Amino acid sequence: MNVLAINGSPKMDKGQTSLILTPFLEGMTEAGASVELVYTKELDISPCQGEFNCWLKTPGRCFQNDDMQGLLPKLSEADVWVFATPVYVDGVSGPTKNLLDRMIPLAQPFIELRDGHCYHSWRERTMKGGRIVLVSNCGYWEMDNFDPLLVHMKAVCRNVGMAFGGALLRPHGPVLRRMLRAGEPVTDVLDAAKDCGRQLILDGEMAPETLAVVGRELEPLDKYLDYLNARFQNALDELTTDKAASSGSS
Repeated sequence: MNVLAINGSPKMDKGQTSLILTPFLEGMTEAGASVELVYTKELDISPCQGEFNCWLKTPGRCFQNDDMQGLLPKLSEADVWVFATPVYVDGVSGPTKNLLDRMIPLAQPFIELRDGHCYHSWRERTMKGGRIVLVSNCGYWEMDNFDPLLVHMKAVCRNVGMAFGGALLRPHGPVLRRMLRAGEPVTDVLDAAKDCGRQLILDGEMAPETLAVVGRELEPLDKYLDYLNARFQNALDELTTDKAASSGSS
């Protein structure tokens, strides 16, 4: 089984999103999948210009000669797409959205009815029967902050004719790395992410109870707010001190 994972975090493998994505992909690899990981930050993908040349003048090919040209065949051939992104203003990161928009060369201009709803037909049918998985991290504490992102990903699945394979969601993500470094008992979250990868490849689905461990509460809301706000206040205080020192020496 071929898996294409796209990490849309600007922090790449140093970000909170990667903390969950990395063991998830390891689990898929251990279960026998062929996994390729790409980072949007390392790709040159310009925004869609909406001129529809890829549908009319040069069917299947965008006039913009950037890294999307090499990524489209990989998307067509993959059995599983993994979109990993932090929550940015209730949605995916900007580079991830650019990538999604630039997938339209895989579609055709013609519209068909599927289950009584209008969708574009797709040029590449190898995606049919495949799955899309979401991996996401959020700085807010509550799980419902992922709701808009889930709606979007499920809509993408319907548009491209692929099944929604599930979501690994990590709310109040910034504390996970801190707790790991402190040796607190949170490694079960990473173990569960790896188990999800194995389950998806071997069983075709991820167990709800395993996904629940990935997104379990790490610390109470009041404690989390105290930690996060103190962290930003300390950063602001340091900037103010540095600015005052710089001004005094000039």
